[in-house]
Amino acid sequence: MGAGLRHRHGGDGGRLAGRHPDDARVGGCRHPGHGLLRGAGARLHPPVAPVCAGRQRLLDLCVPPLRQLRGRLAALAPFEEHRIGSGRRQRRHHQPPAWRRHRPRALPRVRKRLAGHGRHAHAVPPLRPGRAHEPGQAGVAVSSHWQKGWHSGWQDTLPLLLAREWDLLIIGGGITGAGILLEASRRGLKALLVEQRDFAWGTSSRSSKLVHGGLRYLKEGRFALTRESVHERDALLAGAAGLVEPQSFAFGDYVGRKPGRKTFLLGLAIYDLMAGKRERHYVDGGEFAMMTPNAARAGLQGGMLYTDAKTDDARLVLRVLQEAQTHGGVALNYMAARSLLRSGSTVNGALLHDGRDGATHEVRARVVINATGAWADELRGHAGAAPRLRPLRGSHLVLPAWRLPLAQAVSLMHPADGRPVFAFPWEGITLVGTTDVDHGDGLASEAAITRAELDYLMAALHAQFPQLALQESDVIATYAGVRPVIDSGAGDPSKASRDHAVWLEDGMLTVTGGKLTTFRVIALDALRHAMPLLAGWRDDLAPCPVFAPSPSLVAPLRAAVVRRLRGRYGAHAQALIDAAQAGELEAIPGTESLWAELRWAARTEAVQHLEDLLLRRTRLGLQLHGGSVRHMARIRAICQGELEWDDARWNASEAAYLALWQAHYGLPA
Repeated sequence: MGAGLRHRHGGDGGRLAGRHPDDARVGGCRHPGHGLLRGAGARLHPPVAPVCAGRQRLLDLCVPPLRQLRGRLAALAPFEEHRIGSGRRQRRHHQPPAWRRHRPRALPRVRKRLAGHGRHAHAVPPLRPGRAHEPGQAGVAVSSHWQKGWHSGWQDTLPLLLAREWDLLIIGGGITGAGILLEASRRGLKALLVEQRDFAWGTSSRSSKLVHGGLRYLKEGRFALTRESVHERDALLAGAAGLVEPQSFAFGDYVGRKPGRKTFLLGLAIYDLMAGKRERHYVDGGEFAMMTPNAARAGLQGGMLYTDAKTDDARLVLRVLQEAQTHGGVALNYMAARSLLRSGSTVNGALLHDGRDGATHEVRARVVINATGAWADELRGHAGAAPRLRPLRGSHLVLPAWRLPLAQAVSLMHPADGRPVFAFPWEGITLVGTTDVDHGDGLASEAAITRAELDYLMAALHAQFPQLALQESDVIATYAGVRPVIDSGAGDPSKASRDHAVWLEDGMLTVTGGKLTTFRVIALDALRHAMPLLAGWRDDLAPCPVFAPSPSLVAPLRAAVVRRLRGRYGAHAQALIDAAQAGELEAIPGTESLWAELRWAARTEAVQHLEDLLLRRTRLGLQLHGGSVRHMARIRAICQGELEWDDARWNASEAAYLALWQAHYGLPA
């Protein structure tokens, strides 16, 4: 592929790459313990080697030459020896969960389990054809360890891990990088993701939390982008229930306001056609007033209704990363790419700096992918490329649900400039957004809402909910994210392209732009462009279900709470429940989060700073006044021991977090 811009806004357009008869390896959709998934009506087989061209097929099995088969069986020896030596599966002696009567006083650390043992253990990963730079037994042990995620002792494996040679080095730990890591790992590639700060630190924890089809793109004639987004939204609703949830929207039909009723309903009819369903979309003024009791009444004729979806964006990133780990993917936060490494003029790695201990590591990979979002131009500059992005800031307000009570989302066009603004219920609070302005403050520090943006959003609330008399003092928190938008030269920021782009420059693949909703499409497109650079690897890149089915839970919790935990934590949900101490399966006041989620995040989710815990693993920093300062004593009691921090480190991290919150998540001066 040349160095030119490649826009992708229509998926494959029905032109998926077929299997080449000379492929050395062919990947596919795989969930641990469930074998290869091939299309909607696929058969499920036990984990086996991927199908290999040039050899006889038996169903989906690849039968290699005997000498290769012996080598692969030898790789299973450690697992087989353990299975034979242990005899029958032994009864587990795990810690009793919080809802049982008798509990130990001290909470032990999560025990390490060998693959294939224990109720929630991961299945032994399927073997795949090796290559000359495949690691030895030590490397296999490291990979097996990483399938368990960021459990105790994970940092001890870093020197050996980073000394390996990788197929892909993915730089950037937002939803784009996470999606690429998952899709690459499940297709047999050795993939490493590094993030200079925390996972989802940038745009992917500060989005509008909507998984939507892009209804507003229809008026711009971008039907392919809308159709693609609708299909991805529906796939996430089906496969990530509890994490991605339906959200109904109401849009008032007022005299003289645009868009008019006919135009809006025409767009909704196209929306329905793309989703393959039909819904009722118009109600009269009386019914609309009942559905949105606090909305303005003057000039109200009726209202339009439609359905999209919402999510916890940071938890979505974590869930995708954890799914990638089950396939052997590795993700490291606070690991910055300081410079690019080259072989001749071709980028083939990066010099990494570990923010935990200051160590540096040279990491080599066959393909380096720049998935740093709005920060992509900075890394591209190391490759000598000119800037191509236009960073745009979107700011939001968080209000308590009792102050702006909504049964559904309310959408409106801002009275000043006609831009869409929304307010909707999210995680026990009400979220209001968003602005769309050029971000000129640089990207070295966190974005923050400005006074002008605060006034803009408050004006929208006053116009739509005049009787509530909302004030700045009602705002719990604010946040702002910077969108990676391709600079098309459009004067109006809202008209800048939201399509994603892929550039190949000096051997480094940059993937940027796009929407949260279409992260799977973006990831597959990145791998499609990377495939010519990965000699011997082929895959049809057909979409896979993003997540493996979540197991049922055993706990005395309401069905809504169970659904939420399964959606956010997948296969780890039962372990989270079992780790809870007395009273920790209760909701934190003012939120939908459980106290037990704090313990689990501190123990197993690579928390390095208090802001990681309160702004991204949980969202307490957005949901509670002052960034949850009133609950800090209990948070400390639950988490300090799990994090293994002494008092000095906790105190320093708490002070840094509260200062950060005041500067970037509170009201502007």
